Amino acid sequence: GRRGRGRGRRRGQRGWGTAVLLALVLLLGIALSVAYPNLPEIGGLTDYRPKLPMRILAADGALLAEFGEERRSFMPIGQIPKVMQDAVLAIEDARFFQHSGVDYKGVLRAGFANFGESRSQGASTITMQLARNFYLSTEKTFTRKIYEILLALKIESVLNKEQILEVYMNQIYLGQRAYGFASASEIYFGKPLSEIDVAEAAMLAGLPKAPSAYNPITNPKRAKERQQHIIDRMEVNGFIDATQQEAAKAQVLRYRRPSEFPAHAEHVAEVARQMIFGQYGDDAYTRGLNVYLTLNSADQNVAYRALRKGIMDYERRQVYRGPEAYADLPSNSRELDARVAEVLQEHPDNDELKSAVVLEASPKKVVAMLQSGESVTIVGEGLKPAASGLLDKASPKLRVRRGAVIRVTPSGKGEWTITQLPEVEGAFIAMDPRTGAIRSMVGGFDFAKSKFNHVTQAWRQPGSSFKPFIYSAALEKGF
Repeated sequence: GRRGRGRGRRRGQRGWGTAVLLALVLLLGIALSVAYPNLPEIGGLTDYRPKLPMRILAADGALLAEFGEERRSFMPIGQIPKVMQDAVLAIEDARFFQHSGVDYKGVLRAGFANFGESRSQGASTITMQLARNFYLSTEKTFTRKIYEILLALKIESVLNKEQILEVYMNQIYLGQRAYGFASASEIYFGKPLSEIDVAEAAMLAGLPKAPSAYNPITNPKRAKERQQHIIDRMEVNGFIDATQQEAAKAQVLRYRRPSEFPAHAEHVAEVARQMIFGQYGDDAYTRGLNVYLTLNSADQNVAYRALRKGIMDYERRQVYRGPEAYADLPSNSRELDARVAEVLQEHPDNDELKSAVVLEASPKKVVAMLQSGESVTIVGEGLKPAASGLLDKASPKLRVRRGAVIRVTPSGKGEWTITQLPEVEGAFIAMDPRTGAIRSMVGGFDFAKSKFNHVTQAWRQPGSSFKPFIYSAALEKGF
C-alpha cells in the first residue's frame, strides 16, 4: 500500500514537472520572439579587458578611495587552478558544461523547493549570473528573470564555455574590494591563486552568493558553514575523494587581514574624483592614476567621529520611528541563519550602527541576530530608545516584533542599545587659514546613505557667522 502511494506521488510529481517544463518552454518561446531582438549588445564580454583604478591618497600617503575597475589580477582560464574551478562549479553550477546557458532541471528543482519553506532556492547558472552582473538590475522580478535567461542564451551563442567561465571568475565581486578569484586569493589569504588548496578554494567559492554575509574575516561562523557545505558538494560531484574531503573540512585556514581604508573620506574623495574626471574623462578610471590630497588621514578620522557623535547625540532625543523593515522568518532553526543573512543584505551595517533581525521581543528583553550571525540580547537601559515600539498597543508600523529589522549599537561592557539611523544631516570642514588647504572634510553622516556633500553642495545663509568680517572691516575703517 505504501509502495503504491509512493509510486502515485512520484507519478504526480513527474506530471507536475512535465507541466511546469512545458509552461516554461512556452514562455521562453514567446519571450524569444518578442524580447530577444531588443537585448543589449554583449561586446563588453567578447572584448573583456580589466582596468586599473584611480587611487585617492591623503597627504600622509594613506589610501582613501579607489575608483574604477578593481580587478588588478586578471588570470586566463588556463592558469586558474582546477581546484578553484571545481569549487565554483560544485556550488554554483555543477552542470555548467552540460547545459546551454539555462539549467532546466535546476529550474524545476528550484520550483518544487519554493513550494516549501526554503523560499530562496535559485536556479541561476553561471552564464545567467554573468548576464545579471553585467547588464541587469538586482531587483527580483519575473521580467528580469526572463531577460536574464535570454541574455544567457545569447552569451552562450557567441562565447564558448571556457570563455564564459574565464570572464565570470575574473569579474565576480567577492568582497573586500576584490573582483575575481585571483585578487580575492591575494586579499584573503595573501597568496597567489596558483597556490591555494581545496579548503581555501571552497572558502573563496562561497563568496559570490553574498560577499558580506559569507566574508570569513567578518563572519567566520557563517563562512565556515558554507565552506563545509561546498567541500561536501565537491565530493558529491566527484571533484575530490572522501580522504580529501575529510582533510579539507578539518583544515584550519589562516587569513591575511585586508587593510581597510584608514580614514572615512568618501565625500572628499568624491570631490577629487569629479575634478580628475573633468580633466581626463573615462581614462581617469583606467590609467592607474594616483591623486594626492591635502588632508591628513588622522585629522579626517577625528572630524568623522566628531560629526557622527554630534548627530547621534541629537538623535537620542528624538522619538522612535519604528523598524526599518519586517521579514518572515522560518521556524526551522537551520534555515534561520541563511534567511537573516539574506534579509540584512538590503540593510548593511552603518559603522557602529549595526543592523539586526529581531528573533524575540518583549518589553523586558529583545534578542536579535547581527549580520555576522551573532545573537545579542538587549535589556534594561538599552531598550529605552525603542520603548514605544515594545508596548502591546504599539501601532503595526512601530512594533518591534519577531522579524523586525532594527539598528543596535554597543554601549560598553558587552551591552547593546537599540537605536535608529538619523534623519538629520550635518557637515564638517577644517582648513588651513594661511594656505586654504583642506585638512578634513565630512560631507554628511554616511556616504552610502547619501552622496550629497553638505560642505560643497548645500548652499546656506551665513547668518551671524558673517558678522566678524563686517565688524573687522568696520574697525579697520575707523567706524
